[in-house]
Amino acid sequence: MQTLQKTHPKLQELKTLLTEVDDIYSAASLLYWDQATYMPPGGAAARGRQMATLQQIAHTKFSDATIGQLLSDLLSYEESLPYDSDEASLIRITRRNYDRAVRVPADFMAKMSLHRTASYNAWAIARSENNFAAVQPYLEKTLEICQEYANFFPGYDHIADPLIDGADYGMKATSVRSLFSQLREKLVPMVEAIVSQPVADDTCLRHSFSEAEQLDFSLKLIEQLGFDFNRGRQDKTLHPFMTNFSIGDVRITTRIRENDLNEGLFSTIHEMGHALYEQGINPKYEGTPLAGGTSSGVHESQSRLWENQVGRSRNFWKFFYPQLQEVFPHQLGDISLETFYRAINKVSRSLIRTDSDEVTYNLHVMIRFDLELELLEGKLAVRDLPEAWNQRYKSDLGVVPKNDSEGVMQDVHWYTGTIGGMFQGYTLGNIMSAQFFAAALKANPEIPTQIEQGNCHTLHNWLKENIYQHGSKYTAAELVERVTGKELSIEPFIQYIQHKFSDFS
Repeated sequence: MQTLQKTHPKLQELKTLLTEVDDIYSAASLLYWDQATYMPPGGAAARGRQMATLQQIAHTKFSDATIGQLLSDLLSYEESLPYDSDEASLIRITRRNYDRAVRVPADFMAKMSLHRTASYNAWAIARSENNFAAVQPYLEKTLEICQEYANFFPGYDHIADPLIDGADYGMKATSVRSLFSQLREKLVPMVEAIVSQPVADDTCLRHSFSEAEQLDFSLKLIEQLGFDFNRGRQDKTLHPFMTNFSIGDVRITTRIRENDLNEGLFSTIHEMGHALYEQGINPKYEGTPLAGGTSSGVHESQSRLWENQVGRSRNFWKFFYPQLQEVFPHQLGDISLETFYRAINKVSRSLIRTDSDEVTYNLHVMIRFDLELELLEGKLAVRDLPEAWNQRYKSDLGVVPKNDSEGVMQDVHWYTGTIGGMFQGYTLGNIMSAQFFAAALKANPEIPTQIEQGNCHTLHNWLKENIYQHGSKYTAAELVERVTGKELSIEPFIQYIQHKFSDFS
């Protein structure tokens, strides 16, 4: 593998500047992590100002003409190198990011950051009080900011395109819609067929499970799966996420419910999947734009692969279920492995995206994607969003939220991020996860047997070699083609779902 060499003085100068920018963004990420985990409520106003200041400084430094000149000076050097060399990749990815950054004023990025913090705090309170009206003005301002942001990129086909492209480079509203349409056509009849069968009994997951014991088990579990606690930690939060401040400091969060074993267990495995990706990046990329996941879709593919293809498999629990029974003998001691396995894979028309099963999950994502496009297009007003949300849930999933907290306010994304570009990555990730996992099994047919023995090393090492180590060196499309030998396709995911749930009939 190529490594970043100090062969060109201007490349070294560029790397020095990029590391300074990365340090500032990492400091801002640390402030966000603290805000979502341990910060007292009284710190909210100052925290918003602090994060906005860092955002403005980092954006100003990165979009400075000095970096633009260095990129121009390095163009001929880049063209002299192989496309996939680390040096060429660093210059190429930096140029792509720079060309995007210079379109957006630094004071606008500071304004966006300040608003995100205020919106998050308003959402946290409004969600607990089931009061959408309290957060509605913040969401309206978020929509205005996102529409303004998109207009820094004139010439788009759809107003959501700049937002989608920022998260999943190369994707547009039309391409996502096309992919989702193909998937919906296959999924809807599958959902109908599965839910028409007797529903799995998941009452074994609804007993009282000590929070402390859940956390202790989950920590031991993810350490065995490969999470490096010398370079990471786990904490509790309102809405689970992964963040990192360096390749050597990758943090995950989880949410525990004492009456729902499913919640904390699979939130932890999910976020661990994100973290394994970041911990597996080539350490030589530290402090550069290469030191991160290549897209939201690829990142999500790793969390969903570990959560679903591995964590919800029968093979996985053949090894780990006896250990879980030892922790909760009163609750699970008399529950068979098969009953537990069917419970954690129960398919139903549910209200909550993060609690939903593998079959219906993507319908939740498609609802959000469609609604945010309507908001950006001006076809849907924020004040009408709760009603539109409830109507879509009734028509698409046959359920209606009892209140807005379990409806339009259940996800944090629109309240601390952007409207547009936030949700398509989840379904793209599900599609990619099946395609990547199929490639891993083709290369290593022994993986299922190893998982049954509690050994995930072969899978983890394959992912590190083929995906993790490259960071953001390749686009998502390039990575899928490189790893699987094929373009992105829904077929491996459909085949995976059909095979797994045909066993439940």
